[in-house]
Amino acid sequence: MQAEEKFTPQTWPESPEKATLEGKNKFLGFWLFLGGETVLFASLFATYIALKDKVPSPDHMLAKDLFELPLVFVMTMLLLTSSLTSVYSMYHMKNYNFKKMQLWMLITVILGLGFLACEFYEFHHYYTEYNHTFTSSAFGSAFYTLTGFHGAHVIFGLVWMILLMVRNAGRGLSLYNAPKFYLASLYWHFIDVVWVFIFTVVYLMGMVG
Repeated sequence: MQAEEKFTPQTWPESPEKATLEGKNKFLGFWLFLGGETVLFASLFATYIALKDKVPSPDHMLAKDLFELPLVFVMTMLLLTSSLTSVYSMYHMKNYNFKKMQLWMLITVILGLGFLACEFYEFHHYYTEYNHTFTSSAFGSAFYTLTGFHGAHVIFGLVWMILLMVRNAGRGLSLYNAPKFYLASLYWHFIDVVWVFIFTVVYLMGMVG
């Protein structure tokens, strides 16, 4: 089988993720999936924008009273850096260097876990300091739904990468698993792009009212 063929850095295809028909089909399915995800996140953004000023009373806490940009900036840097390390991982995949690919993917996972830890702390801080929860207001519901849904996607992406790394640790690279690693990396970039929009629309626009 082609997937079991032995390669060297010299014989490894330039685009191993698309070197087989199965790999190309995976890409087609993935882009269709991302299209649905984009529509879903667009709906959540539209809902948030519509509800961000909906609170029970004028003295109720709004975004500008709640958010703490230094923490959100750290979260943003962690996620953007993880996107860069994911690029490094795929660079080594294309150069048939399995160990370095795994190393940079592991760094990506660690940075993603750091982002999640900050997000959990953020939610806990809002609850303990301000008693701000999902049911506090329409703004709270929209905020926690959007950011929580993104956080769930981060968890999914981390689990995906960890399972790929563990399952293929003893197998090395092949034309069978190369598309899986590459699509996991693309998914991670999608998550990062969504966060950039969250950082802009939710946090920055929230701070300026």
